Amino acid sequence: MDDSLRLQYLDAMGIDVWVSRMPSEIPQLPAATDTPISNAIPQIPPWDLLQLDVANCTKCTLCETRTRTVFGTGNKNADWLLIGEAPGQHEDEQGKPFVGNAGQLLTEMLRAMGLSRETVFITNIIKCRPPRNRDPHVDEVQSCNAYLQQQLAIIQPKIILAVGRIAAQTLLNTDMPLAGLRGKVHNLNNTPLVVVYHPAYLLRSLSEKRKAWQDLQLAMQTIKKSED
Repeated sequence: MDDSLRLQYLDAMGIDVWVSRMPSEIPQLPAATDTPISNAIPQIPPWDLLQLDVANCTKCTLCETRTRTVFGTGNKNADWLLIGEAPGQHEDEQGKPFVGNAGQLLTEMLRAMGLSRETVFITNIIKCRPPRNRDPHVDEVQSCNAYLQQQLAIIQPKIILAVGRIAAQTLLNTDMPLAGLRGKVHNLNNTPLVVVYHPAYLLRSLSEKRKAWQDLQLAMQTIKKSED
Protein backbone atom coordinates (compact mmCIF):
# COMPACT_ATOMS: atom_id res chain seq x y z
CA MET A 1 0.00 0.00 0.00
CA ASP A 2 1.46 3.36 -1.02
CA ASP A 3 1.61 6.26 1.43
CA SER A 4 -1.23 8.32 -0.16
CA LEU A 5 -3.69 5.42 -0.01
CA ARG A 6 -2.67 4.60 3.58
CA LEU A 7 -3.33 8.20 4.61
CA GLN A 8 -6.79 8.08 3.03
CA TYR A 9 -7.71 4.97 5.03
CA LEU A 10 -6.47 6.52 8.28
CA ASP A 11 -8.42 9.71 7.60
CA ALA A 12 -11.60 7.73 6.91
CA MET A 13 -11.26 5.99 10.29
CA GLY A 14 -10.93 9.35 12.07
CA ILE A 15 -7.28 8.85 13.00
CA ASP A 16 -5.24 12.02 13.06
CA VAL A 17 -2.16 11.78 10.98
CA TRP A 18 1.01 13.54 12.11
CA VAL A 19 3.38 14.50 9.41
CA SER A 20 7.00 14.82 10.34
CA ARG A 21 8.62 18.15 9.64
CA MET A 22 12.05 16.55 9.54
CA PRO A 23 13.76 16.73 6.19
CA SER A 24 13.13 13.74 4.03
CA GLU A 25 16.81 13.02 3.79
CA ILE A 26 18.64 12.36 7.05
CA PRO A 27 22.29 13.34 6.89
CA GLN A 28 24.64 10.45 7.27
CA LEU A 29 26.87 10.39 10.33
CA PRO A 30 30.54 9.65 9.89
CA ALA A 31 31.25 5.95 9.86
CA ALA A 32 32.31 4.52 13.20
CA THR A 33 35.90 3.51 13.55
CA ASP A 34 36.93 -0.06 14.24
CA THR A 35 38.62 0.97 17.50
CA PRO A 36 36.54 -0.07 20.56
CA ILE A 37 35.71 2.75 22.96
CA SER A 38 37.45 0.86 25.79
CA ASN A 39 40.70 0.94 23.83
CA ALA A 40 40.43 4.65 23.22
CA ILE A 41 40.31 5.39 26.98
CA PRO A 42 43.71 5.14 28.73
CA GLN A 43 43.75 2.07 30.95
CA ILE A 44 45.19 2.29 34.49
CA PRO A 45 47.65 -0.58 35.18
CA PRO A 46 46.49 -2.89 38.01
CA TRP A 47 49.48 -1.94 40.18
CA ASP A 48 48.79 1.79 39.89
CA LEU A 49 45.08 1.20 40.50
CA LEU A 50 45.91 -0.78 43.63
CA GLN A 51 48.09 2.06 44.89
CA LEU A 52 45.21 4.49 44.39
CA ASP A 53 42.84 2.18 46.25
CA VAL A 54 45.20 1.98 49.21
CA ALA A 55 45.83 5.73 49.24
CA ASN A 56 42.08 6.41 49.41
CA CYS A 57 41.12 3.53 51.69
CA THR A 58 38.57 4.14 54.45
CA LYS A 59 37.80 0.51 55.32
CA CYS A 60 38.77 0.86 58.99
CA THR A 61 39.21 3.59 61.59
CA LEU A 62 42.97 3.87 61.00
CA CYS A 63 42.15 6.17 58.09
CA GLU A 64 41.09 8.76 60.66
CA THR A 65 44.47 8.95 62.41
CA ARG A 66 47.01 8.24 59.67
CA THR A 67 49.18 10.87 58.02
CA ARG A 68 49.92 8.77 54.95
CA THR A 69 49.22 5.25 53.80
CA VAL A 70 52.29 3.05 53.36
CA PHE A 71 51.77 0.95 50.24
CA GLY A 72 55.32 -0.40 50.02
CA THR A 73 58.50 0.30 48.08
CA GLY A 74 60.86 -1.51 45.77
CA ASN A 75 60.57 -3.64 42.66
CA LYS A 76 57.07 -4.91 41.85
CA ASN A 77 58.69 -7.74 39.85
CA ALA A 78 60.98 -8.74 42.72
CA ASP A 79 61.91 -12.32 43.63
CA TRP A 80 62.05 -11.32 47.30
CA LEU A 81 59.01 -9.98 49.17
CA LEU A 82 59.48 -8.71 52.72
CA ILE A 83 56.34 -8.28 54.83
CA GLY A 84 56.41 -6.52 58.16
CA GLU A 85 53.75 -5.74 60.73
CA ALA A 86 52.62 -2.12 60.34
CA PRO A 87 53.96 1.38 59.73
CA GLY A 88 55.44 3.25 62.69
CA GLN A 89 55.69 6.99 63.23
CA HIS A 90 58.49 7.60 60.71
CA GLU A 91 56.79 5.40 58.11
CA ASP A 92 53.51 7.24 58.63
CA GLU A 93 55.26 10.56 58.08
CA GLN A 94 57.22 9.52 54.99
CA GLY A 95 54.81 7.00 53.42
CA LYS A 96 57.59 4.38 53.17
CA PRO A 97 58.09 1.12 55.07
CA PHE A 98 61.02 0.44 57.39
CA VAL A 99 62.68 3.82 57.76
CA GLY A 100 64.58 5.16 60.76
CA ASN A 101 67.11 3.05 62.66
CA ALA A 102 65.25 -0.22 62.10
CA GLY A 103 65.06 0.55 58.38
CA GLN A 104 68.79 1.20 58.23
CA LEU A 105 69.47 -2.15 59.85
CA LEU A 106 67.13 -3.87 57.39
CA THR A 107 69.02 -2.24 54.53
CA GLU A 108 72.28 -3.65 55.94
CA MET A 109 70.71 -7.09 56.30
CA LEU A 110 69.72 -6.99 52.64
CA ARG A 111 73.18 -5.81 51.64
CA ALA A 112 74.70 -8.76 53.49
CA MET A 113 72.66 -11.03 51.19
CA GLY A 114 73.78 -9.17 48.08
CA LEU A 115 70.43 -7.41 47.73
CA SER A 116 69.20 -3.84 47.94
CA ARG A 117 65.92 -2.13 48.73
CA GLU A 118 65.53 -1.41 45.02
CA THR A 119 65.71 -5.09 44.03
CA VAL A 120 63.21 -6.42 46.60
CA PHE A 121 59.72 -5.30 47.55
CA ILE A 122 58.97 -4.28 51.14
CA THR A 123 55.50 -3.82 52.59
CA ASN A 124 53.42 -4.53 55.72
CA ILE A 125 50.33 -6.56 56.52
CA ILE A 126 48.48 -3.29 57.17
CA LYS A 127 49.04 -0.03 55.32
CA CYS A 128 48.23 2.54 58.05
CA ARG A 129 49.91 3.24 61.37
CA PRO A 130 48.02 2.07 64.48
CA PRO A 131 47.88 4.82 67.13
CA ARG A 132 50.86 4.77 69.52
CA ASN A 133 52.30 1.89 67.46
CA ARG A 134 50.02 -0.64 69.15
CA ASP A 135 49.55 -4.10 67.65
CA PRO A 136 47.09 -4.19 64.73
CA HIS A 137 43.55 -5.23 65.59
CA VAL A 138 41.95 -8.20 63.86
CA ASP A 139 39.49 -6.06 61.91
CA GLU A 140 42.32 -3.83 60.69
CA VAL A 141 44.27 -6.82 59.41
CA GLN A 142 41.16 -8.18 57.70
CA SER A 143 40.45 -4.81 56.07
CA CYS A 144 43.94 -4.70 54.56
CA ASN A 145 44.20 -8.37 53.63
CA ALA A 146 42.76 -7.93 50.14
CA TYR A 147 45.42 -5.33 49.34
CA LEU A 148 48.20 -7.64 50.48
CA GLN A 149 46.78 -10.55 48.49
CA GLN A 150 46.67 -8.39 45.36
CA GLN A 151 50.28 -7.38 45.91
CA LEU A 152 51.21 -11.05 46.22
CA ALA A 153 49.32 -11.90 43.03
CA ILE A 154 51.01 -9.15 41.01
CA ILE A 155 54.55 -9.57 42.36
CA GLN A 156 54.54 -13.38 42.41
CA PRO A 157 57.71 -13.56 44.52
CA LYS A 158 59.97 -16.58 44.68
CA ILE A 159 60.31 -16.22 48.46
CA ILE A 160 58.65 -14.28 51.29
CA LEU A 161 60.35 -13.03 54.44
CA ALA A 162 57.93 -12.55 57.33
CA VAL A 163 59.62 -9.83 59.36
CA GLY A 164 58.79 -10.13 63.04
CA ARG A 165 56.37 -12.09 65.20
CA ILE A 166 53.09 -10.39 64.32
CA ALA A 167 53.71 -10.56 60.58
CA ALA A 168 54.68 -14.23 60.84
CA GLN A 169 51.70 -15.20 63.01
CA THR A 170 49.28 -13.31 60.76
CA LEU A 171 50.58 -14.70 57.49
CA LEU A 172 50.75 -18.26 58.81
CA ASN A 173 47.50 -17.99 60.81
CA THR A 174 49.05 -19.27 64.01
CA ASP A 175 49.68 -18.15 67.57
CA MET A 176 52.97 -20.04 67.80
CA PRO A 177 55.78 -17.91 69.25
CA LEU A 178 58.53 -16.62 67.01
CA ALA A 179 61.01 -19.11 68.43
CA GLY A 180 58.87 -21.94 67.10
CA LEU A 181 58.40 -20.35 63.67
CA ARG A 182 61.92 -19.35 62.71
CA GLY A 183 64.57 -21.78 61.51
CA LYS A 184 62.27 -23.61 59.07
CA VAL A 185 60.70 -23.06 55.67
CA HIS A 186 56.94 -22.50 55.67
CA ASN A 187 54.55 -22.30 52.72
CA LEU A 188 52.19 -19.46 51.84
CA ASN A 189 50.08 -20.07 48.74
CA ASN A 190 52.80 -22.31 47.29
CA THR A 191 55.50 -19.72 47.96
CA PRO A 192 58.26 -20.55 50.47
CA LEU A 193 58.19 -18.31 53.54
CA VAL A 194 60.99 -17.80 56.06
CA VAL A 195 60.44 -16.02 59.38
CA VAL A 196 63.09 -13.51 60.45
CA TYR A 197 63.55 -11.24 63.44
CA HIS A 198 62.25 -7.70 63.19
CA PRO A 199 65.20 -5.27 62.92
CA ALA A 200 63.74 -3.16 65.75
CA TYR A 201 64.03 -6.23 68.00
CA LEU A 202 67.61 -6.83 66.89
CA LEU A 203 68.53 -3.27 67.83
CA ARG A 204 67.42 -4.10 71.38
CA SER A 205 68.90 -7.61 71.40
CA LEU A 206 72.30 -7.52 69.74
CA SER A 207 73.04 -11.06 70.90
CA GLU A 208 70.36 -12.39 68.52
CA LYS A 209 72.10 -11.11 65.39
CA ARG A 210 73.81 -14.46 64.90
CA LYS A 211 70.42 -16.20 64.77
CA ALA A 212 69.15 -13.51 62.43
CA TRP A 213 71.98 -14.23 60.01
CA GLN A 214 71.15 -17.93 60.17
CA ASP A 215 67.58 -17.13 59.14
CA LEU A 216 68.79 -15.05 56.21
CA GLN A 217 71.11 -17.85 55.13
CA LEU A 218 68.17 -20.26 55.23
CA ALA A 219 66.23 -17.92 52.97
CA MET A 220 69.14 -17.66 50.51
CA GLN A 221 69.52 -21.44 50.42
CA THR A 222 65.79 -21.84 49.85
CA ILE A 223 65.61 -19.50 46.88
CA LYS A 224 68.75 -21.02 45.40
CA LYS A 225 67.16 -24.47 45.49
CA SER A 226 64.07 -23.14 43.73
CA GLU A 227 66.25 -21.77 40.93
CA ASP A 228 68.28 -24.97 40.42
